[in-house]
Amino acid sequence: MENKTIRPQTFVGTVVKTAMTDTATVKVDRYVKNAKYKKYFVRSKKYLAHDPGNTVKVGDTVTIVATRPLSKLKRFAIDATKTVSAESAE
Repeated sequence: MENKTIRPQTFVGTVVKTAMTDTATVKVDRYVKNAKYKKYFVRSKKYLAHDPGNTVKVGDTVTIVATRPLSKLKRFAIDATKTVSAESAE
């Protein structure tokens, strides 16, 4: 049997809310094609992501990584190595 390395699910999104302790709301956009009309449009979804120490700010572009369930709705953690702050992007 082959020994494959399993990579966790990752998404890139924008932080839209940081009001909770150690949690950030991240909006992830996908580019989807309509099957009938062949038109592309944007679908978005919000995920709660674990942010220990409240390090990110609203507007930051972050990478979230799937992890074990941390609460009822929190299944992702913010990857600290792949965070781009809003100030440095300007």
